[in-house]
Amino acid sequence: MSEVKKVIMLGNEAIARGAYEAGVKVSAAYPGTPSTEISENLVKYKDDLYCEWSPNEKVATEVAIGASVAGVRAMSCMKHVGFNVAADPAYTVSYMGVNRGLVIVVADDPGLYSSQNEQDTRMVARAAQLPVLEPSDSSEAKEFMKIAFDLSEKYDRPFVFRTTTRLAHSQGLVELCDREEIPDKPYEKNIRKTVMMPGNAKLRHVEIEKRNLELAEAANTLPINRVEMNDTKIGVITSGIPYQYVKEALPNASVLKLGMVNPLPRKLIEDFASKVEKLYIVEELDPVIEEQVKSWGIKATGKEIFTVQGEYSANMLREAILGEELKLDAPAAAPGRPPILCPGCPHRSVYYVLNKLKMHAAGDIGCYTLGAVAPLSVVDTTICMGASISSLHGMEKAKGKEYIKNWVAVIGDSTFLHTGVNSLMNMMYNKATGTVMILDNSTTGMTGHQDHAATGKTLQGDPTYAIDIPALCRAIGVKNVIEVNAFDIERLEKVIKEEVAKDEVSVIITKTPCVLLSKKKKPLYAEEPDKCKKCGICMKPGCPAMTRNADKTIHIDDTMCTGCGLCKSLCKFDAIKLVREGDK
Repeated sequence: MSEVKKVIMLGNEAIARGAYEAGVKVSAAYPGTPSTEISENLVKYKDDLYCEWSPNEKVATEVAIGASVAGVRAMSCMKHVGFNVAADPAYTVSYMGVNRGLVIVVADDPGLYSSQNEQDTRMVARAAQLPVLEPSDSSEAKEFMKIAFDLSEKYDRPFVFRTTTRLAHSQGLVELCDREEIPDKPYEKNIRKTVMMPGNAKLRHVEIEKRNLELAEAANTLPINRVEMNDTKIGVITSGIPYQYVKEALPNASVLKLGMVNPLPRKLIEDFASKVEKLYIVEELDPVIEEQVKSWGIKATGKEIFTVQGEYSANMLREAILGEELKLDAPAAAPGRPPILCPGCPHRSVYYVLNKLKMHAAGDIGCYTLGAVAPLSVVDTTICMGASISSLHGMEKAKGKEYIKNWVAVIGDSTFLHTGVNSLMNMMYNKATGTVMILDNSTTGMTGHQDHAATGKTLQGDPTYAIDIPALCRAIGVKNVIEVNAFDIERLEKVIKEEVAKDEVSVIITKTPCVLLSKKKKPLYAEEPDKCKKCGICMKPGCPAMTRNADKTIHIDDTMCTGCGLCKSLCKFDAIKLVREGDK
């Protein structure tokens, strides 16, 4: 008998391991916290499966659908706002069903740790009529992945696998099992099932309603939905990470733990509710379970005493359910630490110039969003991936071309390829005149330096064709495409002035790699206090490596300086000197 091996894994590691053990052969994703590490861990098994970074979540989901249709187990991964991008194929594949198993992993972000909204994937999945599994710890994350694929094939349904930031980045003990080698399933042409023209879709809608009823009935006996009967004075229906809080705060309560949160096991819930005196429903974000349970005439307490915002905690449940007055120490009066651009970030010099020119920027999703905060304070809007270009276009159509002479759109290279390219096409097609700045730092920076279609390297580490962003812009029809080094601030200022003055679309590309990409020894700069005039011009970009001394002269922290040279280029008094050359 072989020895059982257990290891500590983060939730995202466990999800990747579960996909590997389930026999997944194709995975596609777009990086987005808190889902990114799933693919980064899955690529460790690249000898057994194929995984890729796709340009966006819609493409990733379509890749996975194609693999499923071809007859292999497949998955796509994304964060919750990425599920919006993937909604088009997701809603339709719900009608199609699967050939081999298909799972869409979606990571929600209660508490808004790294997102622009706090939407609940369960609501989207319900609207799309997609079943949803939700684990509570790393061990379940691994096992539920395998269950999701089995159920997907048994009931001919794509499954959504919901995780959250807390689960993704918390650790637990996971038992490692062998990979199950799932044979490819032959493809058989069946246009009534796979071609969703209206006549076929009508018939498929009827079919999936039947499947959903079958799945809802099966949910009453699935082991992942389990009852833990204890004291019947308090009963709690819960799922996911909130289950951990319930067990900590209410160890003696009876609990119905739901592993499948759509569809709900009605008979199981009704039976459980009949056995407890007071029923609570504990779920983060929206009252997805609560509204359905109450619609069945079951009395329960939920959002009357719980918030619809942010993460829950054991202490929150103790206060809300038990009425305990907790005597907790006040949090330490630590100084605020707002997010800032890294020392040497090429975005800082771009925003310094835009700020100097008193320009407004329609922003996008990425590191460069931090250009909204002081002291740079340039970014005026941030909506979603690709929206910088589209919203700038909307401003022009609302107020005219003169109105946007002091506006630009700022977008990163990965985000431009995600959805920005469509917005640029729209500008050209609809005769816009705005200026777009692609802040190309050669990586997907905010989520941890993942490759993308313009970096020349795949997720699996293989060299590949790199999309030529300037050539792509010209192919769309943009005549004015200018590449500038972000740290050449004199030329950058000149180019911005010239391009925003034009009555046609311009694209300015600041092609300067993220400072964290290079492992070479960086140059080092130091102050010369005797020459410092205390003017503060070098402090305006807000570099965290620079501070003021008591006498108002400046100081450069040599542990933080990355040698970008921005401060030296700003100083007119030669009060900053290069003290160490960097590697060539």
